[in-house]
Amino acid sequence: MEGNREHKNSMFATLFSDPEKLYKLYNAIADTDYGAETPIEINTLADIFTGGKKNDVSFTIDGRFVVLIEHQSTPCTNIPLRVLLYIARVYERITNYRAAYRDMLLKIPTPEFLVLYNGTKTFPPEKTFRLSDAFIASDESVEKFGSLELTVRMVNINPDGNKELLEKSETLNHYSAFVDRIRLNQKNGMELLDAIREAIKWGIENGILSEFLEQHRSEVENMLMTEFNIDIAKEVWQEEAFAEGHAEGRAEGHAEGHAEGRAEERRTFISVLRTQGMSDEDIAKATGYTIDEIQRF
Repeated sequence: MEGNREHKNSMFATLFSDPEKLYKLYNAIADTDYGAETPIEINTLADIFTGGKKNDVSFTIDGRFVVLIEHQSTPCTNIPLRVLLYIARVYERITNYRAAYRDMLLKIPTPEFLVLYNGTKTFPPEKTFRLSDAFIASDESVEKFGSLELTVRMVNINPDGNKELLEKSETLNHYSAFVDRIRLNQKNGMELLDAIREAIKWGIENGILSEFLEQHRSEVENMLMTEFNIDIAKEVWQEEAFAEGHAEGRAEGHAEGHAEGRAEERRTFISVLRTQGMSDEDIAKATGYTIDEIQRF
């Protein structure tokens, strides 16, 4: 399974694409003890979480399909929905869809969704996000007819956010300290590029990801300039919001549908929300569409 080469890796994805580091990181988070005797296969798809930067490392291990995401901005309450779209694409690629129509039960890897939160907003050591929190229907309807659930475990990896976890993975601990050093440099008045370069120098001198930073110095500079640049982050957010609300749709692979079909789906969705008694203003807050877009639907 190949990732989209047009998407740039984040430093996180590059660092933890090393199987040895990934074993230790997963063991720390999942409280397991896997090693080289248990095959691990990294099979990251094109990223759908940040639009233009691949900050996830998805892999299979011992019958599990693990989606590991680094998240630097404000915790995203819509992450279960975005993960649902991701895992659907994964299963589509790794299974023979014809087998799904046979009588014999089709076995699929057990999914696990982990988000490592590295943002600046106050956040607990750990929190679970549920897809069902976004459902319109009442709990009574869900229990009567059955439903879909997906949970995402979000773990705080800031230096003071989850010390017990960081102590279990040296690489994660060093990564957290390195990112914190950049932010400290910025608080002290350094321009972003200078803050990154000083942190790289500091890391090499103090044994903090030193080997990785020495080998990937210029690449790390470029990746982190993208990750920390607020203007670029805003552009990505606006691009995602526009793509979700615009009738052109988003082309993926051989295209996910024509614009007219996407527009009809949005009209139906808006209609359903209105039948639930939601005003256009409430719909705008819940979906990210503008009032003008909703009224056109």
